[in-house]
Amino acid sequence: MHGSQSQLGFHGTWSMAVGGMIGGGIFSTLGVVVEIAGVWTWLSFVVAGLIALATGYSYVKLAEHYGEGGGAFTFLREINALGIAGSLSWVLITGYVLTNAVYAFTFGQYLGHVTGFGPWFPRATGIAIMALFIGLNLRGVGEAGSVEMFLVWFKLIILVGLAGWGLAEWNPAMLSRGVPDTGFTAALFGAASVFMAYEGFQLLTYDYEDIDTPQKTLPRAVLSAIVVVILVYVLVALGTAMLIGADRLVEHKEVALAIAGRQAFGTVGLIIVTVAAAFSTGSAINATLFATARLACKVSQAGELPATLNHKNQAGIPDHAVIGLGAAAAVLAAIGSLTGLVEAASLTFLFTFAVVCGLAFIQKTGSRIVTGFGAAAGTLATLALIFRLMQNDLPALLFLILLVVITLFGRPLLLGYAATKNRRK
Repeated sequence: MHGSQSQLGFHGTWSMAVGGMIGGGIFSTLGVVVEIAGVWTWLSFVVAGLIALATGYSYVKLAEHYGEGGGAFTFLREINALGIAGSLSWVLITGYVLTNAVYAFTFGQYLGHVTGFGPWFPRATGIAIMALFIGLNLRGVGEAGSVEMFLVWFKLIILVGLAGWGLAEWNPAMLSRGVPDTGFTAALFGAASVFMAYEGFQLLTYDYEDIDTPQKTLPRAVLSAIVVVILVYVLVALGTAMLIGADRLVEHKEVALAIAGRQAFGTVGLIIVTVAAAFSTGSAINATLFATARLACKVSQAGELPATLNHKNQAGIPDHAVIGLGAAAAVLAAIGSLTGLVEAASLTFLFTFAVVCGLAFIQKTGSRIVTGFGAAAGTLATLALIFRLMQNDLPALLFLILLVVITLFGRPLLLGYAATKNRRK
């Protein structure tokens, strides 16, 4: 656990994995995937979940194989693929920044919906919540395991209860009301577009040393957590659509669950879901910013990011990384759209996870059927999302292409310039 003296057991590890995924995932992505996949929304969550399950398996097998965590950056460096590790770390960190932007955006939208202060309020609130967690992280205020466990069960009860209320009405016609008949293949595009809803489990690989008997605990906790999250997402997708209709989920995609909560339980339901969304996205921002800053610090120590990101304050916190990454997320939350941010983040994680599964396949860690499926499915989903972005959100795709160009060609120049500047000092 971050900065804790005690180690995470199964329950704590499982809660962190579930919380990392549900933290902002379903609150942010439900309306987006309904708009893409329509009646096949539930299948989109299943497909994305199966890719995540194969990736989770690959992560834990690689961690077991190398006897350490650290994620894709560490695993690639273990096979001396230093350049690929450095480039992929930039892509992964960008994905985390985009994810935090989604969480901050969603936090602002849910609070803005319930307060009704005007269109400026959600954006301002998104910036404010990022500023709050930048400050908390600079002071070394990490996560409390007991609080995280409580929040996870609170979110699960709210989501399953809301889904159950809708499923009790059992009206399948509502799943397609007001949305185009997209066809079965739309499930793949939907799965690719909202893959970020599953990315949170792999933050645990950065806490490998803080997990009690990680070789035993990590596989059980991560894989069972992904299965539970798949089931929750499917139930919520079906239940909320039957409750308010697919058309209203799309119309109010920024606050879809709040609309469903009001339909089910009136004002009380609206407030409960809004509180759950605020706690979920806030917790996810804190955990993601915490882990990303430390990943950036580790990458900087390896010489793959400018040395300034390795700077630490008196509390031992990588303050330059926290401020820089948090500020970038705040800017994106202020100017971005929900669909654009979600799809851009999903693309970065799909690419990264396909590489991790491919590495596990090559290294023969675990079942090659599972790791091979993860690599192939992740690659296919990545191509599907690129195709979708070409047709529907070219600016987001161009932004990611620019990132790749900078990573491949600008990164060595930037690092060389930074190293020369440091030597002159």
